[in-house]
Amino acid sequence: MDKKAIVLSVAGSDSSGGAGIQADIKAISALGGYAATAITAITVQNTLGVQAVHPVAAELVGQQMQAVMEDLQPDAIKIGMTGNVEIIYEIVRILRRYSPRKVVFDPVMVSTSGHSLMTDEALEAIRTKLIPKVTLVTPNLHETEVLLQQPVQTIDEMEDAACRLFEKYHCAFLIKGGHLTGHEMCDVLYDGKELNIFGGRRIHSANLHGTGCTLSSAIATFLAQGSSLYEAVEQAKEYISCAIEAGKNLRIGQGNGPLWHFPFPTPPVNEG
Repeated sequence: MDKKAIVLSVAGSDSSGGAGIQADIKAISALGGYAATAITAITVQNTLGVQAVHPVAAELVGQQMQAVMEDLQPDAIKIGMTGNVEIIYEIVRILRRYSPRKVVFDPVMVSTSGHSLMTDEALEAIRTKLIPKVTLVTPNLHETEVLLQQPVQTIDEMEDAACRLFEKYHCAFLIKGGHLTGHEMCDVLYDGKELNIFGGRRIHSANLHGTGCTLSSAIATFLAQGSSLYEAVEQAKEYISCAIEAGKNLRIGQGNGPLWHFPFPTPPVNEG
């Protein structure tokens, strides 16, 4: 019997299809996994921006997660947009009840311009209730600054932040350096034992909508398929680079377009 790795995405819906649940489904499927979902919010958006965000009732979010957990028994969970504090508490309740071993959290906490997207109460719930229940957190530099409560602008500061965040929350952190200046970029991973730097060439593209969602979903998929954390991040980084390269000349929408989630003719074989 052919068994596919199952990944549950808990995130918001993007009506333009480039980020959120839609990006997660595409990435998980492109990498040979099976995507299940629990929708936390309905967003009204396109490539030009977000017009509205409507959270789903917290109880319904929990019911979606529970239905998937009891039947499909996912091999990994990816958490994206959590929304309000009630939804965060409901997600935590499900994590406590089912104790999944592999949970990747991509915190949607700060806008691209650096503005907070959450109330102080929701941020506190993420810090104290949600993060201690996950395997890996994948914040960008703005989100890292919120969690650490100090500026993080250089690679040295990213390395220090990853170590300090692990000590504070006792889970692995992948600090994403997409907002670093210059032609080279890097992400920093610390799992409590080793500090790893994933470098790469910056690919110039206007089509980067959904990059964070896609990366975290890819990591969750490779973890679900049996890769170690280091291997999952390494494989996901390779995939995201291919997806950005494949999508840089796309013309989808009039603004910040999506990357292309299907850069491979067939799903790559995971040898992890």
